[in-house]
Amino acid sequence: METKTKIALITGGSRGLGKNAALKVAQKGLDVIITYKSSKEEADAVVEEIKTLGRKAVAFQLDTKDTKSFEAFVKNVTSHLQENTGSTNIDFLVNNAGTALYSPITETTEEQLDDIVDIHFKGVFFLTQKLLPFINDGGGIINISSGLARFALPGSSVYGSIKAGVEMLTKYMAKELGPRRIKANVIAPGAIETDFGGGRTRDDQQVNSMISTITALGRAGLPDDIGGIVAFLCTDDAGWINGQRIEASGGMFL
Repeated sequence: METKTKIALITGGSRGLGKNAALKVAQKGLDVIITYKSSKEEADAVVEEIKTLGRKAVAFQLDTKDTKSFEAFVKNVTSHLQENTGSTNIDFLVNNAGTALYSPITETTEEQLDDIVDIHFKGVFFLTQKLLPFINDGGGIINISSGLARFALPGSSVYGSIKAGVEMLTKYMAKELGPRRIKANVIAPGAIETDFGGGRTRDDQQVNSMISTITALGRAGLPDDIGGIVAFLCTDDAGWINGQRIEASGGMFL
């Protein structure tokens, strides 16, 4: 009997960590659905790259801040799946999409705080809620946090605090979804060289050097350091990991 190919849905999969995760997940033999906020061209390029790996892939537009759009998004995804796989279901949801905020407590506006809450917490909560009926029993949820939920650096009070909320939410997901054998885990990257936050870690030599100094492995992280962990959590080998925070920071602030 042929084993059904598993499917992972990765938000924010058109660039940075999400793109790397999508490619690594495909290399593990899964088909992939990615979302993008604005750049269809980048998303289509990732889809084509995944196809060269012999896996199926498709991209859908999604703004994770716009919770009102989730119902239509889920309808589009499940219709596509039904048509192309004979089932409406996926196996793994990776809540990766996000944006940075570097702002001191004294200068942060209510609008800035609301944006981070909406994208990183409310969006994660309600997208997961809407997709839960379509995640196969025995599947998994992978949320993305940050080292900033463990250590404090000036300017990241809102971002770090909301990511700490996501970490606690992940434990609740693991607890409540246990009867369906759905695992929920959270990956907390350290500083990574991508275009995230305007490419600060990648392009600002002073920031990059500071990170290298406080990291046991002596450098800033790369997308390749994270994508493989996401992919591992989408395999049977990780089937007994549940409700865990996995920090992948090369040993920052040990």
